[in-house]
Amino acid sequence: MPQGNAAHETTHRVHHLADGREAIFFADASGSVPEEVHDTRALDPRGEPGELRYDRLTGDWVAVAAHRQSRTYLPPKDQCPLCPSTGGRHSEIPAEDFNVVVFENRFPSLGPALGRIPAAAIGQVPAPAYGRCEVVVFTPDHAGSFASLDDERARTVVQAWAQRTEELSAMEGIAQVFPFENRGQDIGVTLHHPHGQIYAYPYLTPTARKMADQAVKHLEDTGRTLMGDILEFEQAEGTRMVAQGEHFSVFVPYAARWPLEAHLVPHRHVPDFAALDNEERGELAVMYRDLLRRFDALYQTPTPYIAAWHQAPIAARERAASRLHLQLTSPRRAADKLKFLAGSEAAMGAFINDIPAETTAARLREVSL
Repeated sequence: MPQGNAAHETTHRVHHLADGREAIFFADASGSVPEEVHDTRALDPRGEPGELRYDRLTGDWVAVAAHRQSRTYLPPKDQCPLCPSTGGRHSEIPAEDFNVVVFENRFPSLGPALGRIPAAAIGQVPAPAYGRCEVVVFTPDHAGSFASLDDERARTVVQAWAQRTEELSAMEGIAQVFPFENRGQDIGVTLHHPHGQIYAYPYLTPTARKMADQAVKHLEDTGRTLMGDILEFEQAEGTRMVAQGEHFSVFVPYAARWPLEAHLVPHRHVPDFAALDNEERGELAVMYRDLLRRFDALYQTPTPYIAAWHQAPIAARERAASRLHLQLTSPRRAADKLKFLAGSEAAMGAFINDIPAETTAARLREVSL
């Protein structure tokens, strides 16, 4: 039976691909999901997970996924694996039409097995790369981007992120759920079709751990949430604000690292997509879509970016310190120039930004949508 919540105005249905991977079809409020799909491809059985190796110098985990060397790389449109299966051509989506589809990655960095990292792996014994990697296809249209979606479709994608966050967070061994989108060949995208990804990690990533520690310390010291105080500071100061809605605000952070960077933050303290209510999800979809349009309007050609959705680590949610927010960044520092991570940034993590946050915010405010 299709699954859905009437208040959320969307329906989803789980199907399976030829090798057993899940493919979850989500319908727009005015659409429907296919009752049956048939993936007739002769696919090889799914492989075993790669490896996780523990870096004793930093305390970080590194995934080794040699099987990803054979993944699809910038195919022509008529061979795109994210387009609908039509006219005898079989793709990763065995349907002639769809709204939004989420499926398990055929070339995952983590998974497909789930489990907890054994304690013995904190040394020089590799552990299985447990976890799950999913692909989120925004539209059957090969051209365009999230920025070109209409309100209804953008909302369906947000609904998919919320449903997948809730589902993945409950899986064995998952410590963090990270939805993100890489857009543009300059970022390293290997498929042009509008899509994003979700990684469900079996460990806390370095950035998430650092941010969670900061949030917990601030809560213990002040009794207030860190992101709440940052949002209040940016709203009061004003020069870095880009847009404000009823439930969300957009600003360029005071200590922005990248030439183009903006944060989209909920006014209410929520840990993840799943905790947003119906009205918040609707506003988020439109404000995020419009923020991407602002990035694209800065230059004559589309702007490459990384859209990183920071959600509270699963084990830390009871402490109510970390808040859901978007960090949208681009290395584009001029129409024909990119910022590359050189010695200071790549080796030391010490960023140097050529463009003041106030300048970026003013440019983003002034563009015509």
